[in-house]
Amino acid sequence: MPTVLIVPGLRDHVAEHWQTLLAADLAAKGRKVRTVPPMGRTDLDCRAKVAAIEHEAQAIDGPIVLVAHSGGCVMVAHWARQTRRAIEGALLAAPPDFERPMPEGYPTIDELRASGWLPVPRLTLPFPSIVAASRNDPLGDYARVAALARDWGSRLFDLGEVGHLNPASGFGKWPRAELFINELTK
Repeated sequence: MPTVLIVPGLRDHVAEHWQTLLAADLAAKGRKVRTVPPMGRTDLDCRAKVAAIEHEAQAIDGPIVLVAHSGGCVMVAHWARQTRRAIEGALLAAPPDFERPMPEGYPTIDELRASGWLPVPRLTLPFPSIVAASRNDPLGDYARVAALARDWGSRLFDLGEVGHLNPASGFGKWPRAELFINELTK
């Protein structure tokens, strides 16, 4: 079974987040799980975040499936352009649209550009991927996220109206994530 590598977004550790809960659930079932350490919203250096993914991926023996949320999806797109690490697949949940202004409290376009996030990579990812997108995500218009999924060569899954698929949107456990992981590892 591939190791699941969790790639969080631009947040600090959140105990109630579906990724945190998923990691604990998978580990309890005997699955190997690693998490890229969250770096928070204050350290926006994209290169540092990409280096953190590479560090964790290189520390894993055997196959890997990625599970990214929000800004972690964009990190994976940047990382995929430079790594040589083979990946079985990636679940990319609720990717944000960093190329449009986001709500107050999130980085501005100028901050993202200065930190190396823009332009968002639009090349086909070198591994199978699923983009799970929300119809009412405040950080990413569904049509724009669907276009991003097409550019990445990802299968698009419509989550319906689930906000940003985070605790603020009422989400803790997200059982569908494990089903996507299983789909990517067959």
